[in-house]
Amino acid sequence: MRVCVIGTGYVGLVVGTCFAEFGNYVICVDNDIAKLEKLNKGIIPIYEPGLKDLIERNVNDKRLSFSPDIKKAVEESLVCIIAVGTPQSEDGSANMEYVYEAAKSIAQSINGYKVIVEKSTVPVGSADEITKIIKSYTDIEFDVVSNPEFLKQGEAVSDCLKPDRIIIGIDSIKAAEIIKELYSPYIKNNVPTILMDVKSAEMTKYASNSFLALKISYANEIANICEKVGADVEKVRKGMATDKRIGGEFLYSGIGYGGSCFPKDVKSLIKTAKDKGCSCAILEATDETNKNQRILFTQKILKKFNNDINGKTLAVWGLSFKPKTNDMREAPSITIIKALLERGAIIQAYDPKAMESAKIHFKDTITYSNSAYEALHNSDCLILLTEWNEFQKPDFDKMKKLMKSPIIFDGRNQYNPDSMKEMGFEYICIGKGN
Repeated sequence: MRVCVIGTGYVGLVVGTCFAEFGNYVICVDNDIAKLEKLNKGIIPIYEPGLKDLIERNVNDKRLSFSPDIKKAVEESLVCIIAVGTPQSEDGSANMEYVYEAAKSIAQSINGYKVIVEKSTVPVGSADEITKIIKSYTDIEFDVVSNPEFLKQGEAVSDCLKPDRIIIGIDSIKAAEIIKELYSPYIKNNVPTILMDVKSAEMTKYASNSFLALKISYANEIANICEKVGADVEKVRKGMATDKRIGGEFLYSGIGYGGSCFPKDVKSLIKTAKDKGCSCAILEATDETNKNQRILFTQKILKKFNNDINGKTLAVWGLSFKPKTNDMREAPSITIIKALLERGAIIQAYDPKAMESAKIHFKDTITYSNSAYEALHNSDCLILLTEWNEFQKPDFDKMKKLMKSPIIFDGRNQYNPDSMKEMGFEYICIGKGN
């Protein structure tokens, strides 16, 4: 099948590449010429495990290509996938500018029946708006389908090749047959495929992401209570996770969620609910708890230094919002580091993949170290913000020799408090009662 994907961000690039991997001919379209030039040279603009090899293989096999020519891509394709960004607007709603621009471009290029697929995360009712836009330009037959993605950054390729489920929001039998054919390799492998109406599919994406965000915020509220009552949140989590009704995923306490999805999607759903006159107290609390978690962690650092970190050298491990990605969007590190800088701290930071991304946010206000150990040199403490694998079992003896003071603030609960105490570290984490 011939497919065009409009947008080469995380979603578009991964989805387009994976459809090519299953034998389709895919044209990925973008108006960012510099990005396309890099892609055509084999330079991948994002870090996602396994993606580079997959792109190279499919480009070499001529199943995957990159182009700025949306007209040609639409004309040559039966399925047109919209995978552009929907950034958050000031009022919390999703900014649909790029989606509607894509719809207009498709309308101006359409030369025969097309199935237009929403992959971007869009508010309920967006398919209706896309339909109106296209119909205002052409009488050619088309159908709009909602096919939300559920990709986790850092595991996006695996999630795309082996998804938990496929959600297809569809109102046309003709379009349904085409989309089922596109997904036939998945269906043959017994991936649950759920067909529903378009609006329910659009809502499913927001409902799913907001529920996962809720679990994280709930775990953080429990952690904060544990600290006050003398309980251990890790033991509590294990006790909860064995209940099949609850499960252990997304139940880890820390400094909150970040990234391009959870913060934006929760706020967007809150805006939708309010616009329709619905109560959304749980969603609002989820968002508020997530913001507060970063503040509480910063306060732990300040309290240790009697609210005076002016001139203190603080080492930071981890800048990306989660491991296995270079994405800094809504990363807790941004809020925390900026708060520390405002109080006169000197930051020496290291991240395995997000150093260049970090420069966009911090510019020359922090020191970018070449290794985790270099960041520790002569530091008054270590602040761990992202749980990269290489941080999980470091050389603690080497760390003590490099640091001015053996103090660790662990925002991801990576280490055992008893072991840290035995090794001579002052260890301050989240949800561990005294």
